[in-house]
Amino acid sequence: MRKLLYIGILLMLLTNLGIIVQAKPLVVATNAIFGEFAAIIGEDLIEVFTITPMGFCPAHYDLRPSDIAAVTDAALVIYQGFEPWMETLLASVESSQHPVQTIQLTGEWNRPSYAIEKCEAIAEALSETLPESTATFEKNVATYRDKLTALAEVLQEKAGRLGVGNVSVISMQWQFFFVSWLGFDVVATYGMPENLSLKDLIELRKIGEENEVVLVIDNLQSGADFGGKLAEEIGAIQVVLTNFPGTPPEIDSYLEMLETNAEALFSAIEPLP
Repeated sequence: MRKLLYIGILLMLLTNLGIIVQAKPLVVATNAIFGEFAAIIGEDLIEVFTITPMGFCPAHYDLRPSDIAAVTDAALVIYQGFEPWMETLLASVESSQHPVQTIQLTGEWNRPSYAIEKCEAIAEALSETLPESTATFEKNVATYRDKLTALAEVLQEKAGRLGVGNVSVISMQWQFFFVSWLGFDVVATYGMPENLSLKDLIELRKIGEENEVVLVIDNLQSGADFGGKLAEEIGAIQVVLTNFPGTPPEIDSYLEMLETNAEALFSAIEPLP
């Protein structure tokens, strides 16, 4: 009994002296983009657990028991809303033994201004968990905003120099916002390939031929077979962009993803007269 009393007193003293470090809040993100944003903003003040690995789309991911366990231990869960397993995840939140804050960040993130909005929302949510670190979170968002803005200016300057506004394209809808943000003339979009038919292919081919479409822009995570067939039918160039870091493996951040996607498009049109 005396030994336990000594241990208790020692733990209390160490805690008061700041020698024992309290567990960091666990932030669970459903995809690699949100996980990256949270890690940049929260730095070493939080632990980040990303459910869907880099390079994978949440729509094609199956939940593991470890994902459920992470959610029940989380202080904050960040999700988009299109995850097909989100109901299961939210049910796990409700069964947690402690309050779990959730934040839904709807919409896409391929347009830099949208990404900044999501970072600001994450910073606000983290401030509710760690109000004493609000200034740090705001500072980190501002720093990241500057980096993203600088890259955006470089990419749009090059897009303008190449005259992308005169280049007609057809885009998979998940890449539409990025492609249109760069300034390309998007004359049509298409959805998930598994939901498309021969009739869709014929209609898009007609639009492509009438508008002298130069590029068919695909989204890697949703499959590129339909876009490849469409490009072949039109006589256009197929360009496959990624919606998440990790594919290809050398793309290990959101900023690198934007730059790589933009350069893929620029390279496809630079040889044109």
